[in-house]
Amino acid sequence: MLTLGGFAFLLLCVFGTYAISGGAISVLIEALPFEFLTVGGAAIGTLIMADSLHGIKTTLAGLAKVLKGASFKKQDYIDLLSLLFFFLRLANSKGNMAIEPHIEAPEDSEAFQKYPKILANRFATLLICDYLRMVGMNADDPNQIEDVMARELKKKLQEDLHGAHALQNVADALPALGIVAAVLGVVKTMAHINDPPAVLGQMIGSALVGTFMGVLLSYGLVGPTASRIQRVVQEEAKYYEVIRAVLVAHLHGNAPQVSIETGRKMAPSEHMPLFQELEEAVQSVRVK
Repeated sequence: MLTLGGFAFLLLCVFGTYAISGGAISVLIEALPFEFLTVGGAAIGTLIMADSLHGIKTTLAGLAKVLKGASFKKQDYIDLLSLLFFFLRLANSKGNMAIEPHIEAPEDSEAFQKYPKILANRFATLLICDYLRMVGMNADDPNQIEDVMARELKKKLQEDLHGAHALQNVADALPALGIVAAVLGVVKTMAHINDPPAVLGQMIGSALVGTFMGVLLSYGLVGPTASRIQRVVQEEAKYYEVIRAVLVAHLHGNAPQVSIETGRKMAPSEHMPLFQELEEAVQSVRVK
């Protein structure tokens, strides 16, 4: 809602002050649909030309994050740390082989079923299972596993940021596309050079709306949207960093409580559970 509110305030300031200062609204109303179609259509065309089908789908999926924000809140971090605590405590008390049934068939695992949101997150589930499997295979070099996980998470972050980068490229192109629309308007005006000055003035004003649209869309809509997606993606990446931190701390020989505390510190400050909150949550975890 904050994003929509900001955009509404932007439009109010731009068009409201124009109207209050005596600007001819009729010129804008007449020209805006055509200039928007020219500039906006050209921007969409450049996006399609520069991207792949998968990239376009990623960009569209990223647009949903603008209004929804990050998918993970405080309770999600508590659930994740509780699940990891269960696995670490199970491995410490009964050995690494005890967690094998859970990681080989997570959809049938009572531990995963207790946290359906984690189970529905395919990447998080695979990340937990894959690296717990490596622990079970006696891959006991914490630095090696940390390096592998860091590279995988970096790759995912780069892929998730694709939509933000694509939109930023469009934002950079929009002012120039607005100039294209304005030049076409000037060409149209020059074809009516014999018309009265009042007519020519209105046609030139309509042509300049193209430049206005390009700049407004670039710095007032598409650019901020790209920045918003980037911030949300970077915040969501912390969720997976928590998994990495916990498992690496476990490989370094720390107790389960210490390992999950290491992970808790990786959560975004806004959603990081308090020590007491996490302690109450893990106390309810039972290892059979």
